[in-house]
Amino acid sequence: MKKNDITILGAGLIGSLMAIYLKRQGLDVSIYDKRPDRRKIPYSEAGRSINMALSHRGWKSLEQVGLKDKVLPFAIPMYGRRVHDEHGGTAFVPYGKADQAIYSISRGNFNQLLVEEAERLGAEIHFEHKCLDVNFRTDEVIFDTPEGEKKLTPSVIIGADGAYSALRMSMQKQIRFNYRQEYISHGYKELTIPATPLGEFAMDPNALHIWPRGKFMLIALPNPDKSFTCTLFLPFQGTKVCFEKIQDEKDLETVFRAYFDDAYQVMPDLKTEFFKNPTAALVNIECYPWVQGNALLLGDASHAMVPFYGQGMNCGFEDCSILNGLIEKLGTNAWDLVFEKFQKKRKPDTDAICQLAMENFIEMRDSVADPKFLLRKKIEAKLHELYPKEWIPLYTMVTFTDMGYAEAYAQGKLQEAIMNKVMASPLITENWDKLDYEDIINQMETAKAV
Repeated sequence: MKKNDITILGAGLIGSLMAIYLKRQGLDVSIYDKRPDRRKIPYSEAGRSINMALSHRGWKSLEQVGLKDKVLPFAIPMYGRRVHDEHGGTAFVPYGKADQAIYSISRGNFNQLLVEEAERLGAEIHFEHKCLDVNFRTDEVIFDTPEGEKKLTPSVIIGADGAYSALRMSMQKQIRFNYRQEYISHGYKELTIPATPLGEFAMDPNALHIWPRGKFMLIALPNPDKSFTCTLFLPFQGTKVCFEKIQDEKDLETVFRAYFDDAYQVMPDLKTEFFKNPTAALVNIECYPWVQGNALLLGDASHAMVPFYGQGMNCGFEDCSILNGLIEKLGTNAWDLVFEKFQKKRKPDTDAICQLAMENFIEMRDSVADPKFLLRKKIEAKLHELYPKEWIPLYTMVTFTDMGYAEAYAQGKLQEAIMNKVMASPLITENWDKLDYEDIINQMETAKAV
């Protein structure tokens, strides 16, 4: 098998980063994307994106390819959640220690930076090439292009073409391919809080703002132009507040004044944006195997997740880093071994983070407004401060370390069981600072040993 001639499907964040890794190894890489080149034809993603939350795993990958310093100017640190109640009051819940942050970054500019870096390193990028089918018997990829149908037979195919992957669709026609998708009952719509008339941020720029309202919520992430990208998550139908029941501007104003009034006051374009921007669905996808012949699925194509842990992009970037490490170790004459080891190593971790993302949706919309939840987070932070190695909060393990997601998930479940007991004390609110923290740690050590 020739070591070069690698075809990547998808010029999004994951496909572009994978191309950069492979070019740095001296391999020949071509990327094919169904969309037009946004640098030549104004291609608007406005109203179609949730801002990315770049954290440790993502930064680690960017550092490996020498891009951290180029990306930093596009990113704004968020040191915690700023929770907005229905009366306009707010409470700040740190994500970790004082210096730990996740970073808000807009998808469009970030994607363009990665595409240009891949091109600079010599990757060939072909836009307006829609993958129609992959024939695993002949290793042939068929594209629809402006010039008509085109066929290629690359040595290696990497499908980084997202949740609705064309490569995965071709794999689904094969025998013994397992596939499961689940749409959650909620959709999302992108909205904006612009900069103030004086050109400043309308709210605290160093926090992820969240308006949790039980069955629905609004979030807002800062942008370098002093605006916030907001995402409204509502059920599609069937509840008192849902997309189906917002039919006109009056309905919209009623909902926002009742539940998000402080946001409403700083959203002058709300009514225009709400009815112009699409309402998008949220899907969780699991499949296996990720390998068929000379082809591999990567990122959302193999494990699309709902966005509630902020790990979709970070997990995809970690995929690229791990795959790159296996290529370095095993070489380019053993792609079948590289791909097999990759999927076996990675599948348990991606299953775990997909599950965590689903569970965190419930936490974000229901729990973060609960005083007991805030107290629980305080106790966990204290445990981490006193016993930094023995007790690492789940969010910290996932967001600020590169511990395997599956291991973090398992440890998180042990911690959850112990914290449930701690929080069950009727006097916990009065006595939380007098707890026997050493005893809690001993319980954790015993649970781990079982």
